[in-house]
Amino acid sequence: MRILKNILIGILIVFLFFACAKKEEPSEIRIGGMFALTGPTHESSIPYADGIRNCIDFINEQGGINGRKVRLIEMDYGYLIPRAKEVYKKLVEEDKVHVIMGWGTGDTEVLRPRIAKDKITFMSGSYSTKLGIIEEAPYNFLVGVTYSDQIRISLKFILEQWKGKPGKPRVAFIYNDTPFGRSPIADGRAYAASHGIEVVAEEIVALDAFEARDQLLRIKEKKADYAIIQETTWAASVILKDARKLGLKTRFIGLNWCVDEKLVALAGESAEGFFGVLPFLGTDENITGIWEISKYNARKGIEIEGYIHRYVQGWATVKVMMEGIKRAGDDISGPGIRKGLESLRNYSTGGITTPITFTPDNHKGTDQLKIGQVINGRWKTITDYLSAR
Repeated sequence: MRILKNILIGILIVFLFFACAKKEEPSEIRIGGMFALTGPTHESSIPYADGIRNCIDFINEQGGINGRKVRLIEMDYGYLIPRAKEVYKKLVEEDKVHVIMGWGTGDTEVLRPRIAKDKITFMSGSYSTKLGIIEEAPYNFLVGVTYSDQIRISLKFILEQWKGKPGKPRVAFIYNDTPFGRSPIADGRAYAASHGIEVVAEEIVALDAFEARDQLLRIKEKKADYAIIQETTWAASVILKDARKLGLKTRFIGLNWCVDEKLVALAGESAEGFFGVLPFLGTDENITGIWEISKYNARKGIEIEGYIHRYVQGWATVKVMMEGIKRAGDDISGPGIRKGLESLRNYSTGGITTPITFTPDNHKGTDQLKIGQVINGRWKTITDYLSAR
């Protein structure tokens, strides 16, 4: 009897173990959102966050991911690195999120060792090339073209524009003194030096600047043919308006975060002719990705006129993340989701970006983008896809 009793107790313990294990299986996918809804980059982060929120709602309307609903747990960190550390800690330790959608360069770079240690799959609004170094950032993934490749492609575009002209093109760099602003500059210098481009000036303009007169006067004195801007929309609009007032003949090219509809609205006529890189295509409703977003917005009564580019960036980025979660199946641990993302080969974003490919050795999804230009007050693509290679 005692043996039978012990056997029954053992069976009961095993049953309770498996019952509890089954109960602990997550019934939802928790996505952490670290957004800068206040602070100097809020103008870009707010529509980017809207795109993430609404894409998650769109996926939930279709049944979620592998039968699980997706829940966004978001917090504002104000573009402050100490606050970002606190938000990250809460999302991981208290909210037990499965992945995180981040934002800024400085905070994402600082969090890299912690992200790797915690094995939290992480996508950011930053395209710092440091986030693509697998050995240092094994759980970071980039959907957009890195800032370093953006500046290389811009310089390559300048060389194409310069063909047939005498001498070397003279180029200035304008950026803000943050990890985001500085991110591509050294690589830009190196590319220029090896391709016969003369960098004649480097000027700092704060993200929340109200004037850039002194910096532009120095660029004018150096007779720069082109200037590449690594800023967000507000600072870029200030630069373009002051350049027009000062009569600069310099042609301006903006990297990702100053290329949007808001720039045109703020700079007005000063934006006419402005070039910009387009890693994400936001306005062409002939491509299926934009058509899908437009249909959702119309059904929900959402108006995004004026910040389409940022909204589309957020939407496309989180959709790629959710595809990785889907491919992870029942293993929604950090390593499981990382493996799911690393299985993406030419994954289509519906034409919003070039097809995305991740591998165990490469977490930079694409290195190609188009160049656009403001023509008659609207962004128009003027090239096919370009690569820095």
